[in-house]
Amino acid sequence: MLKLFKNLILVALCLVLAVAGGFYWLASSPLTLKSEQVDFQITPGKGLRAAAKEIASAGVVFDPWLLTVLGKVLRVETSIKAGSYEITRGITLFDLLNKLTRGDVTQTEIAFIEGWTFRQMRERLDAHPDIRHDSKGLPASEIMRLIGAPNGVAEGMFFPDTYLFAKQGRDLDVLQRAYRSMQRHLSREWEARAAGLPYANAYQALTMASIVEKETGRDQDRPLVAAVFVNRLRQGMLLQTDPAVIYGVGEKFDGNLRKRDLLTDTPYNTYTRTGLPPTPIAMPGLASLQAALHPAASQAIYFVARGDGSSQFSHTLEEHNQAVNRYQRIGK
Repeated sequence: MLKLFKNLILVALCLVLAVAGGFYWLASSPLTLKSEQVDFQITPGKGLRAAAKEIASAGVVFDPWLLTVLGKVLRVETSIKAGSYEITRGITLFDLLNKLTRGDVTQTEIAFIEGWTFRQMRERLDAHPDIRHDSKGLPASEIMRLIGAPNGVAEGMFFPDTYLFAKQGRDLDVLQRAYRSMQRHLSREWEARAAGLPYANAYQALTMASIVEKETGRDQDRPLVAAVFVNRLRQGMLLQTDPAVIYGVGEKFDGNLRKRDLLTDTPYNTYTRTGLPPTPIAMPGLASLQAALHPAASQAIYFVARGDGSSQFSHTLEEHNQAVNRYQRIGK
């Protein structure tokens, strides 16, 4: 009887080993894919069993229960991460489960460019095919509330950069990252600012940086452009910056700044109102932030474009008029 019992235990052990060996072989063998690459999406809150079915329906030829059992055996069935994934031929069940638990999601990117307005940012977001458009149609103030911004003003509050994100990630998450990035840069630069600047707070410095951003694309000219506007603020002069006027014209601007635009009073018309505009007029980059908070040591109060991307800076109106005649009126 004892011998029979031992034989039964041996048979059972052999069966267990055979099943375990067979399961290991299945889990370590390459999966069959219906194409060279299969993309699938795991939505938040979806368990391993539902995820396995989603993967199978996306084009992976396997029994979903195999992945579920493997997850339970390895005690990671509750550790899978939501997101977009892509797999290629040669992947095994072990590899697949490891990818899901690491959150090895496919990423894409979006670039926000220096000098863009918030409207241009939203257009880029709305046109991106790999992002969830949760902010589409929402007013700017509501977007700012949702990302945790206290003052509700969106213009200029996002740092221009290239942001990586998981495919089908939320646009609000990308905006929140860009907002927090700007807050970090602005706070750091404000703390290190030059002494005696005519800004009441960091927000005014941000507004100045946005003007510098729109006035020149040359890094070497930014501190001098900032110096001109800082000098004008100190002397109570009108800033007379065209990009601010254009911003005030809004979507009606057709590419030509006319005399009537310079004479029509708006909160952004720096030809009719002294001081800084009420908000930034675009997204400034780091170079413009640094220029606004560390302007050049210059007494210049005028500048004019030379036509090659650079600017001519002048200390007096007479010098400025000569520069205008030289660089802008020749040939007209």
